[in-house]
Amino acid sequence: MTQTRVDAAHALRRALAQFVFAGLCLSSLDATAKYLVREHSLLLVVWARYAGQMLVVTPFAWHRAGGSFWRSRKLGLQLLRSLFLLLATLGFWGGLRYLPLAEASSITFLAPMIVVALSWPVLREHPTRARRIASIAGFAGILILLHPGSAVMHPAVLLLLGAALSNALYQLLTRRLLDEGPHTTLFYSASVGTLGLSLLLPWGIEGARFGVDAIVTLVLLGALAGLGHWFMTRAYLQAPASLLSPFTYLQIIWATAFGYLAFGQHPDAASALGMTVVIASGVGLALWERSRARLL
Repeated sequence: MTQTRVDAAHALRRALAQFVFAGLCLSSLDATAKYLVREHSLLLVVWARYAGQMLVVTPFAWHRAGGSFWRSRKLGLQLLRSLFLLLATLGFWGGLRYLPLAEASSITFLAPMIVVALSWPVLREHPTRARRIASIAGFAGILILLHPGSAVMHPAVLLLLGAALSNALYQLLTRRLLDEGPHTTLFYSASVGTLGLSLLLPWGIEGARFGVDAIVTLVLLGALAGLGHWFMTRAYLQAPASLLSPFTYLQIIWATAFGYLAFGQHPDAASALGMTVVIASGVGLALWERSRARLL
């Protein structure tokens, strides 16, 4: 094996380790948010998440891209994309107040299926047969997950469906910004949520009481958000998305573990089947996309 191949293999292993660690941070972030939203304002919790991310990614973007990292040729798209990310976070964490962590996380993975459905009207892209099959299978998994008697049969599931739609639109707009610098896009992802929620924060902290444990947990929330997005960005800079995307679904496994260990929640048999179908459809599509990219 040549030195170039050795270096490439090493970079891929390092990128994968960083990507998996980023996913663990983001799953821990969701578990921490679920703990906090039970007793604190949703606005406060989401603000802490974006403020923490901004404190981490801004110096990183400045270091990698220079002082003009914040300049964008597509400012409107950057702002709209970041708004959809904020709406996805609000919907998901708002639903977490009432729903189990594992099942809620699985429902948000409906987003890639929505991306396929919207790829033509938004991007003028015709989805391939494999993408359509994976989307139908993933949707079937969600229907199994929402079986009668399921813990997610709650009105708050509408928040999760809204979060999945917002996340899909966020992903579609991300693909419209591929010619923008990744550090610029990362900066706007954090800053729009931080600045927007800062204006609403007086209503989020009204009447709130902060003990030491709450303050420490809010700081932890911000740190997990910042670290998760920082390591994920570093991973994508070192390896192609087609290699890393199948490992995104590890977050459902971690969400199940956190739900059991922290909240005593575990999926019933039908919910576990639905989650398995969602994971299988997503991983299968990611592996197919990777093999297709190698043939092009």
